[in-house]
Amino acid sequence: MKKTLYAPFPPNVKYGDIVKGLPVNDLSCDGVFSSHTLEHLSLEDFKIALVNTYRILKPNGIFRLVVPDLEIAAREYINSLDKGDASASFQFLGDATHLGVYKRSRGITGLLRSIFGNSHHLWMWDKQSLTQELLKAGFKNVRICSFNDCDDKMFNYVEEIYRFENSVSIECKK
Repeated sequence: MKKTLYAPFPPNVKYGDIVKGLPVNDLSCDGVFSSHTLEHLSLEDFKIALVNTYRILKPNGIFRLVVPDLEIAAREYINSLDKGDASASFQFLGDATHLGVYKRSRGITGLLRSIFGNSHHLWMWDKQSLTQELLKAGFKNVRICSFNDCDDKMFNYVEEIYRFENSVSIECKK
């Protein structure tokens, strides 16, 4: 088994880039699951990823996605400000949204990290904006979902409850 990102995958797993296109045929997938990935894409790449996801799903195929919830982070930020917390912006930009960068690596290491690393969030979502983008991409039956509440129980094999905490979780269909 190949091990990537601390998760064991069977040797027949195909790796790909949802922006460039996955190595699967159009209309070939019953379901697609994305957990804490799409926030690492620019807005433009996010929209391309939705188009590519829609393309590979079969009719009525299910797309479930989980991203950090901007609304929760923003409310916590405002609450911290209201309490006079001078470090509220550090918490919001650093820990809550991962939009801020505490220290930038310089030299060749910094250059390589900026080219190949993608650990920082590039865009944040709330349920309203995410729903709107999914509808624009052609998805239907968009709903807020919860851990393991899908009719297709195959998603139970990949979902982890802690990934749904402080997150926007949405299920929709092609």
